[in-house]
Amino acid sequence: MIPARSAAAVLAVAGILAGFGTAGFLLARHLGPGGPTLQPAALHPAPPAPQPPEASPQPPPIPERLPDFALPDLTGVSHRLSDWRGRALAVNFWATWCEPCREEIPLLRHLRLENRRNGFEIIGIAIDHRDSVVKYAREMKMDYPILVGERGGLEAAAAFGMEPVLPFTVFADAEGRIVTVKIGELHRDEATFILARLADVGAGRLSLGAAREQIAEGLQQLAVASARAGSN
Repeated sequence: MIPARSAAAVLAVAGILAGFGTAGFLLARHLGPGGPTLQPAALHPAPPAPQPPEASPQPPPIPERLPDFALPDLTGVSHRLSDWRGRALAVNFWATWCEPCREEIPLLRHLRLENRRNGFEIIGIAIDHRDSVVKYAREMKMDYPILVGERGGLEAAAAFGMEPVLPFTVFADAEGRIVTVKIGELHRDEATFILARLADVGAGRLSLGAAREQIAEGLQQLAVASARAGSN
């Protein structure tokens, strides 16, 4: 797992984006039809015994490396993340019903086109119904690999130690080491900053730990600058 200090660096921007709003959409599990059945109360119910407060479940830690799991592509053929071993990756979790997910798709397409010669690839993981994903991917001309998480998508997100929120994008180097996790819609300035550090890691100009620290600090500065610009 990523050490505590590195994990804080990897997800520092998550605190900036807490509350999400237009930054992301929460996923939810819904009760089935009918829901719970109400039972009549006893005439003179005994007071309930005090119960100790339950600790909030903690999400699993962010792994040091990309987890490996299998999901089908748009044609139903199963792929594993390890199929792209040896390439720097951006693994983007999204859904067709998620507005910020839709907003960042044109950027993701451009990033792939601009950086593909360097071995960079984008993998989209859609936590959505297969029919909706296939239709939307065709309409948007999504030319990067798409895996469908209609079944197994939430488990795939949990394998990254992530709470159920969309979108989020995991950046990893060619060795499969997670460099940073961007929660919420990815913007051009953020992507440019992250990919430059990713390239430095790949070329041996920057250590993994230094890249994580620089990305965390850089994204925080970009978020502050964006908030100031929006308030003017």
